[in-house]
Amino acid sequence: MATKNLDKKLKRNQFETLPLGRNNFIAMAVAGAMIIIGFLLMLGGSSSEEAFNPDIFSTRRIVVGPVITFLGFVAMAIAVCFKPKATKEQQD
Repeated sequence: MATKNLDKKLKRNQFETLPLGRNNFIAMAVAGAMIIIGFLLMLGGSSSEEAFNPDIFSTRRIVVGPVITFLGFVAMAIAVCFKPKATKEQQD
């Protein structure tokens, strides 16, 4: 009986010592979504020799998309550096 409790406690301690917590992974997923959205905003048709497409100079493609992508990369760096909160058991 005592070995079962010890095994459960050891497994729980292994997961508690992970360098990244649940909030880190959630923040990383949000940052990844921001990066993908930024790249999707930059997508669009291109100009060719036969036809000029003025949409390549739209604000969405040259300002909004890159800014959202950049903020996504910054958010990813912050999500990785963010230290998870210690639980009550770890503080004792």
